Amino acid sequence: MNLKNRAEILVSGYKANPKRFVEDLIHFIFLILGLITVGCVLVITVYLIISGLPAIIEIGPIDFLFGTRWASTAAEPSFGILPFILTSIYGTAGAIIIGVPIGFFVAVYLAKMSPKKFKEAMQLCVGVLAGIPSVIYGLVGMTVLVPAIRNIFDVPDGASLLAAIIVLAVMILPSVINVSLSALEAVPHEYEEASLSLGATKTETYFKVTVPAAKSGIFTAIVLGIGRAIGEAMAIMMVAGNVANMPSLFSSVRFLTTAVASEMSYSSGLQRQALFSIALVLFLFIMIINAILNFIKTRSQKI
Repeated sequence: MNLKNRAEILVSGYKANPKRFVEDLIHFIFLILGLITVGCVLVITVYLIISGLPAIIEIGPIDFLFGTRWASTAAEPSFGILPFILTSIYGTAGAIIIGVPIGFFVAVYLAKMSPKKFKEAMQLCVGVLAGIPSVIYGLVGMTVLVPAIRNIFDVPDGASLLAAIIVLAVMILPSVINVSLSALEAVPHEYEEASLSLGATKTETYFKVTVPAAKSGIFTAIVLGIGRAIGEAMAIMMVAGNVANMPSLFSSVRFLTTAVASEMSYSSGLQRQALFSIALVLFLFIMIINAILNFIKTRSQKI
């Protein structure tokens, strides 16, 4: 059968069943969009590898990844990014430790326990919180949080890792709350009714039946929160001090994202290549975290 005959058969089939044409068209559009997404990821990956590897090779992988001094504009420049890596890890972990439990319990309360009007008001507030630009978070943190930390803990400067953790924790709340809330509301009510009929209390039902049934969506919320925390730059630059120190709770620090954002505008030569190398490390860092989280999610679903 030649191509012309196949086309005629396909057209006649579509005329007999127009809904099939619509479904195939939508499937084709989704396929193209998916391929575009994969293509964008591949292009970014290849570009970062090409741009970032030369500096790593020239500086040396050990000196670059485990060096503790970053002085890219000094007479004898040094390009050690271990302070940036550790700061990003500590900052993200701290934000997740603070933000995820708060967001999770708020989502459970809104989904199962709160009055309807209060729930609607809270969802509106969370939506507004999600729409606030990151620079506003940074501005509020710089004018309110940083002086508060300086006064409460009696430190020379409140711009610190602690300020960055608190700002990041607030910024990931909308993602955690909204996605977790949607997952909890999607659990069939029959599950809860069956649990209650067996004598379980409402609280036991919510945390032992509803939450496990929605764990896939809740896990997705945590992944989104981690992605938001790792990728934030502007707000963190305004509250963390942006100094290349080894991480300490009350010292000024610099994250991987802010290291790239703060120097890229005036960089050149090896310094510029090193910034691309930092972006490559950040990209690989995010990929590794997503792979680990997806592995944990898959394992938990099999149990």
